[in-house]
Amino acid sequence: MYERARIPFEVSILVLAIAIVLVGCQPSAPPFECTDPIGCVEVGPDDPIKIGVLQVLSGDLQLYGLDNLRSVELAVEDRGGELLGHPIDLKTEDSLCSKEGGTTAASKIVADPQIVAIIGPTCSGAAASAIEVMSESGLVMISGSSSAPSLTSVGGERGSDWQPGFLRTAQNDALSGRAAATFAFEVLGVTKAATIDDGDPYTRGLADTFQQVFTELGGEIVLAAVVNKGDTNMQPVLTAVARSEAELVFFPVFQPEGDYIVLHAREVEGLENITLMSAEGLYQDSFIETVDQAGVGLHLVIPTTPEGPAYDAFVSKYEAKYEEAPTQIYYTHTYDAANMLLNAIDAVALEDGKVDGTLHIGRQALRDALYATAGYQGLTGSLTCDEYGDCGVARFQVIRLDDPQAGLEGLGANVVYTYPADQ
Repeated sequence: MYERARIPFEVSILVLAIAIVLVGCQPSAPPFECTDPIGCVEVGPDDPIKIGVLQVLSGDLQLYGLDNLRSVELAVEDRGGELLGHPIDLKTEDSLCSKEGGTTAASKIVADPQIVAIIGPTCSGAAASAIEVMSESGLVMISGSSSAPSLTSVGGERGSDWQPGFLRTAQNDALSGRAAATFAFEVLGVTKAATIDDGDPYTRGLADTFQQVFTELGGEIVLAAVVNKGDTNMQPVLTAVARSEAELVFFPVFQPEGDYIVLHAREVEGLENITLMSAEGLYQDSFIETVDQAGVGLHLVIPTTPEGPAYDAFVSKYEAKYEEAPTQIYYTHTYDAANMLLNAIDAVALEDGKVDGTLHIGRQALRDALYATAGYQGLTGSLTCDEYGDCGVARFQVIRLDDPQAGLEGLGANVVYTYPADQ
């Protein structure tokens, strides 16, 4: 019978020692060298992926920011709270829906060098200042609700507030203003109109676009007025509207200024037959409750509401987790923004050659990945980003408040116009 040769114990020890030496002599993985033009974020093996979230979380508009923040939380929850084996840590700051708030909140976020990106802000006024801080720090920011044209582009040209690294899934309100003007001129037959804004990039951008398009269509802007945030007496500006011979006044402002405009309009002689028209800033339960019958006949131009099984499932998930329904429009856009960002991080993050779980995320690579987004199927539609950062689907509807008792649901269902009409 064949007998296997025995290897002396000493020889075995020698072979093992040689093997250990040979393994030890293998070249180790070279240290990671960041070649990204604006730097990399290193996420250690036990560190979270940090994402800043700027939303308005106090004051009259806090419900907008709360809905958006919750949408980001749900997007993170959908992934089990982690990405690439690292927990996702949301660092939240209140941007206050103001220029000063945007600067302060963004400065706090970028002070942490481990922040990978930012979601937000809620409001265009805060975005206009926050994006300067963000861009100078080499980050990327994507908003689901900052819709002022100046943040991205106006008429195919770079907007006055544009900065590299800012994108949005909200629509460009240059198109919203166009929808409002087209409806006023072509559907209502209005030939003379007035506008009221509060100087904020969002309200000013909408009013400016309305004026431009309404004039191009053949209408006349008889008054372009400005009120201040915090004004409570709207009778002087409304008296000027009544004297201007306007047939319609377009005032794309927020609460509480929008509340006072509608309530005081019913007290000013000469406004009885002037159509009131605003935008999504007043698409709130609280607005309807405040103005009640004084708001009957008011038109609002708003982005179209998503439809389909995915949207229905998301709303159900939202209501189950937070035990209440969302209160505004842009929470779905913010959910899409969060998912686009997480997908981009997943695509560009590089694992360290040390195989210890360390990640390296190139800042420019992350920007490039988001700008290259094409055909992303989100709740709000198929999203494709252009060179200026506009990624949103531009489709609008005009709704009319006929029955305040029907609440927000009844108002949203009373669609009188869709723009573009051929989509």
